[in-house]
Amino acid sequence: MQADTQPLEGILVVELAWYLPIAFAGSELVRLGARVVRIEPPGGDPLRTTAPAWDRALRAGKESVVCDLKADVGFALGLCARADVVLEGLRPGVAARLGIGPADLPASLVHCSITGFGADGPHAQRAGHDLNYLGWAGVLEDTPTWPPLPIADLAAGGQAAVAEVLAALVRRSRTAAGARLTVSMTHGSHRLVRHRLGEDPGSRILTGALACYRVYPTADRRHLTLGALEPKFFARVCELIGRPDLSERQ
Repeated sequence: MQADTQPLEGILVVELAWYLPIAFAGSELVRLGARVVRIEPPGGDPLRTTAPAWDRALRAGKESVVCDLKADVGFALGLCARADVVLEGLRPGVAARLGIGPADLPASLVHCSITGFGADGPHAQRAGHDLNYLGWAGVLEDTPTWPPLPIADLAAGGQAAVAEVLAALVRRSRTAAGARLTVSMTHGSHRLVRHRLGEDPGSRILTGALACYRVYPTADRRHLTLGALEPKFFARVCELIGRPDLSERQ
């Protein structure tokens, strides 16, 4: 997107959390033109040392300030009070206990919490990470192993939060009313696989059951992705490999 058409120019976003979900959401808002300030603990976001490449990518274009929330919450509170959007990823109830929860901030701002299991309910206080949320949501049912990307963190958490925040900002532009939003990475992950709800549990259509939609190892130790769902394309593949007879077995 061109710099002179950035839709979020003039919007101040404060990140109040660590690790991937909030950082990714903030980086997407930076891409759309927002000014994003990260509040980091003394010593910095743990992501700086556990995953430096992720940290560099997600910190690009942002500003950072250091604040010990237990010792000087007033500084963070003042910064958040000036913001248009606050992205918060502490465990439900922690921000409120520190005096920097949604109720402590102006009603006119958009406050978005990214949580593991939502703000309430029997699992709200359960700790977890991406793999746990994907498992709870049933995403890993067909392929019980770890995916190559943290889908719950980035898609069900960060990207979902961006969508909710943008919608809230549009509403605020019309009504001047802020918003209090909660994004659950487990519930969001479940929405990503809701197409499976009406399927035969053993169908595995997208996870290896179909010869026309799979990943195949090749002789040069690489891999070929085959997505020939349409009969004419599968027939062409069978022709190319010298087995036109297989096209009838798609």
